[in-house]
Amino acid sequence: MRLRARIATLLLLGLLAPGAPSPARAQDAPWPSRPIEFLGGFPNGSGVDIYARRLAAPLSQALGVPVVVNNRVGAGGNIASDHVAKARPDGYLILFGTAGTHAINQTLYRRLPFDVLRDFTPIVHLGDVPNILITSIERRPQYRTCMDVINDARARPGALNYASTGNGASTHLAGARFATAAGLDLVHVPFPGQGGAVTSLLGGQTDLFFNQTGPAIPMIQQGQVRGLAVTTRQRVAALPDVPTVSEACGLPDFESTTWYGVFGPPGLPENITRRLNEEILKIIEEPEFKRWLVENQGIDPPTIRTPAEFRAVQERDVARWAQVVRDARATVD
Repeated sequence: MRLRARIATLLLLGLLAPGAPSPARAQDAPWPSRPIEFLGGFPNGSGVDIYARRLAAPLSQALGVPVVVNNRVGAGGNIASDHVAKARPDGYLILFGTAGTHAINQTLYRRLPFDVLRDFTPIVHLGDVPNILITSIERRPQYRTCMDVINDARARPGALNYASTGNGASTHLAGARFATAAGLDLVHVPFPGQGGAVTSLLGGQTDLFFNQTGPAIPMIQQGQVRGLAVTTRQRVAALPDVPTVSEACGLPDFESTTWYGVFGPPGLPENITRRLNEEILKIIEEPEFKRWLVENQGIDPPTIRTPAEFRAVQERDVARWAQVVRDARATVD
């Protein structure tokens, strides 16, 4: 009777419920065994969002579980980053980060709720992302070359402005670096994301926009905007007729590129980090995906292979962008 009573009590507590995994079995379940959330910090239609959604489908096939893309927008990507920094390191929440969220913001924000190096596990570098100086063909037809912009800006100090997708974004700092290098007085006009910046440019409220190549390329192809110069040392394969800033603007050695990358919470197990790294790099190396990356997004495929190499790039860029932020006198809080 005592044994029956003991069994009944355990069943009542759910400890012996049919199909209920024991704590040991749940902990030992192979990864992944349920959907993975791929979290971004920027709006739908941003370069980050475009890349994440293109990557999610083949990654889901490779891992055998759904990979769902969600965005927690705000604070220059810090809201999403903070969520991942405080998440369980079980491999079911990973972050689509950028040089902005994981290098620039360390200096741009006086107080962050996390440390961009200590509080994340670098997983894989996704490629280098150029910016391109664009202007509205309809609203600013006089700007046919980069030198047209520079000459006008020098003749009218403070009269020209440039849109960005937010303080400290690559679209802001590329413009700030350009203004400093050319000795121009340009007014920065930040917007909360891609939509507002594009609308202001096409509507004539802003003169210039150092947009990322991914969102900019379709606008150039559709004849909405003119691409005047790319911020890379070499021309972008997707836009072979658009010169570099060095070529078109008389600014030798000018370069302003960022990167995309995948991060996990701190303490992400090495086997999960390695599996994600390997599967994502396999996808990027597939000819169709690589062609999309280069020809549609203007992004150079990654040459950085390992998480350790990615961490070294991140550490370098925290220091490099800190100087750019200080030179631009950029701050958020």
